[in-house]
Amino acid sequence: MLKAMSKVMFKLIFKFAAIFTCLFIFKSSFAVEFDSSESSLEKGEFQLSTRCPPSFELVMSDSTISDSPLPKSTEPKSTGPESSQSQAKQQSVCRLVNQYQFYNSVQGRGVGGTQTSLPKHRDGFTPEQIDLGRYLFFDPLLSKDGSISCASCHQPDKGFSDDLDRSIGITGNKVARSSPTLWNVAFLDKFFWDARATTLEQQALGPLFDAEEMGNTPEQLLKSLNNNKSYLKLFSQAFPHSVTTKPSTVKLATIKPGTIKLATIKLSQVYTALTAFQTSLISLNSRYDRYAHGYKQALTKREIAGLNVFRSFVARCAECHQPPLFTNNQIAVIGTPEPEGRVFDMGAEKTYANNKNAAKLRGGFKVPTLRNIVKTAPYMHSGRYDNLLDTVKFYNDGRGNSVPENEKLLLHWHISEPDLTDDEMASIVDFLGALTDESLTPKVPERVPSGLNGTRLRVICK
Repeated sequence: MLKAMSKVMFKLIFKFAAIFTCLFIFKSSFAVEFDSSESSLEKGEFQLSTRCPPSFELVMSDSTISDSPLPKSTEPKSTGPESSQSQAKQQSVCRLVNQYQFYNSVQGRGVGGTQTSLPKHRDGFTPEQIDLGRYLFFDPLLSKDGSISCASCHQPDKGFSDDLDRSIGITGNKVARSSPTLWNVAFLDKFFWDARATTLEQQALGPLFDAEEMGNTPEQLLKSLNNNKSYLKLFSQAFPHSVTTKPSTVKLATIKPGTIKLATIKLSQVYTALTAFQTSLISLNSRYDRYAHGYKQALTKREIAGLNVFRSFVARCAECHQPPLFTNNQIAVIGTPEPEGRVFDMGAEKTYANNKNAAKLRGGFKVPTLRNIVKTAPYMHSGRYDNLLDTVKFYNDGRGNSVPENEKLLLHWHISEPDLTDDEMASIVDFLGALTDESLTPKVPERVPSGLNGTRLRVICK
């Protein structure tokens, strides 16, 4: 009797927790719409939001404010005022709230069954830093000639990816690899297909200053931003510890030479703002998530069958694409084929060239998340497959089925010959459709501080 009552009480507590989480997300969504940072655009001014994005809670933090650590070569010398590198100060920051917080996990790595906790993540940025990052993300000012933005290859309506096999940079030529999604990057500690960056701040340097991608230089980027009165004001709002005048009192219409001392924008602040925005891209409310949290009607019988095959010891999909992120964020050598005419891509072997075991990572790439996977075709690092069924068939065709004859790769031990039936493979594809959740997609700015066309989408990045 007591056991039965305890079970009922646990279910009630769990349901109340789920309802609270949903209400919080709804309330946050309403707050963002009500306090839109673009409400002042009618007056010709830009004002950053003071509210957290949906699914984030605004809390007080005593943590140290600091600019992102950067390689010395990326930060040009400046004659302007220096912002403090570390300044203890209480501030309001945004903390992620989600139902997976109620679960435990093996070694805290987000490994286990459907009800398992997530790994550590990045948050704790201010609402203003997140919103500033949103403007920067969509502003072509960040590229060499003002023709492309970060959103040119990470398009919100395409799963924050693009629909090309390999993305196109500022030169009009295709770059080496396809554009990965940005959903849930807050939980990752490896970036790029070859895992050559370990933070989002480091990752930003790649596309910004690569001659084949956005083609900019640190000096030109800072010059463009510091010559823009709107950005001077917005950066002062997002990084108030580097300003001598209270940011909220600064209005564009009142700025006159010599009257207000706005701090010089630094590259580290650019990277921090971009990181803040990207870590707000959370996708954890798909039909699969509702199923995992206990609402079994969220998935169809067909999708549940696909989930069972996906997690089976025969298919082993979940060994690398582990729920709830559907990636283990590790490097795996699977022997995926290159498109016809393309030379073999050595992948992570180059990243770890100084490691004595680098050869073992030849042809290895970071395991991508499967969240919103139906939105991010084509698939693999080179866009080799244009549909999910062919991608699944690659794994089913047997270990090493596409490895070039002159290559000896150390294939991941989970790659086997599952010998799935056509129906079982199709059921996996059906299940993957249940991982779609774009409910927290941020609003695309109606216009950006540079005045350039931020909605004209060309494609960049790797």
